[in-house]
Amino acid sequence: MVQNERAPNRSRCFGSVNETLANPCGRFAGKGSKATEGARGKLKELHDLGKVLEVSQKDKGEIATKMEEGKSVPKSHVQEIKNEGTRPGFGSKLKAHFRKWWWLHLIFFIAATLIIVLCLVYVAFPRIAQDGVNDSTLEIQSLTLSNPTSDSFHLEQTALLTNHNKYHPRLDAFNASLSVGDSADKPYAYIKVPAVHATEMSTTYVNQDVQITNMDAFVDYNTQLLTKDSVDLIVRGRTKLHQGRLPTTTVDYRKTVTMRGLNGLAGFNVTSFSIKLLPEPDGANMIGTVYIPNPSVLTITMGNVTFNNYVDNEFIGTSSLSDLVLRPGNNTVPMRSTVNQTFVIGKVTETYKDGMLPVDIVGNSSVYNGQHLEYFEKALQSNRQHITLNVGAALAALGGDGSAG
Repeated sequence: MVQNERAPNRSRCFGSVNETLANPCGRFAGKGSKATEGARGKLKELHDLGKVLEVSQKDKGEIATKMEEGKSVPKSHVQEIKNEGTRPGFGSKLKAHFRKWWWLHLIFFIAATLIIVLCLVYVAFPRIAQDGVNDSTLEIQSLTLSNPTSDSFHLEQTALLTNHNKYHPRLDAFNASLSVGDSADKPYAYIKVPAVHATEMSTTYVNQDVQITNMDAFVDYNTQLLTKDSVDLIVRGRTKLHQGRLPTTTVDYRKTVTMRGLNGLAGFNVTSFSIKLLPEPDGANMIGTVYIPNPSVLTITMGNVTFNNYVDNEFIGTSSLSDLVLRPGNNTVPMRSTVNQTFVIGKVTETYKDGMLPVDIVGNSSVYNGQHLEYFEKALQSNRQHITLNVGAALAALGGDGSAG
């Protein structure tokens, strides 16, 4: 017997279906066999469905009479039986929920999509753009420094930008600071970097006059460039990045470019020279040719360059290279020197009797269009070259032909 938990004043019509089926001669005894069979069939149907008919005391007689007469049970009671006996499963409940609240789920979906898209566009994309800029590389393929003055120079530079990212954005032109690796916070100059489409490999070209903003920093740059095998040049700036229809974003551009230096002018040598007994009008009494290797990609206009010459730390004279322009590769340059011949001959006859005279050469000055170029002069003064001159052979040649050359 199933108890009615929802309405205490309600009881079961015929007890359990099983009891009714077990006592077919009870309430329906004496009635027509047709009505009895119909009632029993109805109860059997309900029993097979596992349903229990719950009705109030008031309705029992009505339902019994209808069933005895072979009439149908009121729909209200059938619905009640249905609700009590067959409960909807999870799938049915879920479908009903979505039928009722579909509009709320649609709003939630649209809002979530907007949040994700906005985060990608305004948060993720700027980071992706910055990472792409950071992963790119910059290589200076050629750099020409010309028309130098005491506080400026003209720069022509070709650089190769390599983009390792699958995106190929466009970068606006921007002002970039130039500094040396260990003085990154002290730019020596600023240049205008042109706009570029950052494809897999793209070339940028700079051609402009450059004002020196920090002389000490520029002296440091040139000193490292002259004396070291490599120099770290730092290029920094901020610019706008454009990628398709995505919002324009600002990126920081900071690249450290490792450049080959002049390596202390290693390999510098006087390849030939002759001694003049009678000085020429400019005072030169030794004329020769020097070899200067340049392993870098730099072309540097240095003007008239002079060197001080020493033997055993004693000053013996100066040498000059007129209109010196160092180009990449091997440079052969005319040299004119004014030396203390008496001192040199004395050293050869007394100390270096084999005629091989060790000479130290130290940079002295760099003058272009009448202006001293401090940034070159201090760099040259920091570099000391050691060579050996075959003075004995030069003196023998002088004595052999009796000429000044």
